[in-house]
Amino acid sequence: MSITFDAVSAYDEAFAGKPAHVVDHVGRTQPFEVAQWSSAPDWVDRELFIDPCDDATIDIGCGPGRLVAELAAHRIPAMGIDVSSEAIRQTRVRGALALRRDVFGSIPGEGRWAYALLADGNLGIGGDPVRLLRRLREVLTDDGTVIAEVAPAGTGLVREHRRLRVDGRLSAHFEWAVVGIDAIEGAAQRAGLRVVATHSAGGRHAAHMERA
Repeated sequence: MSITFDAVSAYDEAFAGKPAHVVDHVGRTQPFEVAQWSSAPDWVDRELFIDPCDDATIDIGCGPGRLVAELAAHRIPAMGIDVSSEAIRQTRVRGALALRRDVFGSIPGEGRWAYALLADGNLGIGGDPVRLLRRLREVLTDDGTVIAEVAPAGTGLVREHRRLRVDGRLSAHFEWAVVGIDAIEGAAQRAGLRVVATHSAGGRHAAHMERA
């Protein structure tokens, strides 16, 4: 029997290792890739998200912390934020700085971060990419850069309700979005940003955005 519970608790249980899938608004499922996010960064992670960062970096929705820990190991000032206390615990176990925060709430160092990472589809947080990008303008320095993973061309901009199914239990709905590489320019413009570069590696894509 499925019993609905809150989304943050579902994330905690998923990061703790319970079997988990994402369920979209029409009932389609896809794996919640905890094993990938809990592993060491691969060459694609390094090329798209780690190597470009040479100054203070904040990882939005850091999960178990593979990126922020790698940045810290390279002596880059870095911090992860996530709504999941289990994700924060695991990030700290890796030796990295992480805080349990909502990106739309108060964040230490606002206006002083050089880079903001939105890896692993986290541009979808909150279901409104324009609102999220506007928020990151406040978090970054005036010449800061958002590095956001985007979906393949042809995806466009999709907003939907999602749930997590964790160990047979369905979470409450939460808002999410998917932004294709073909739609990121429009979203950036509406947020007061401009796309200055796009990069692809291993079938994944990232857009670099700065203030317009």
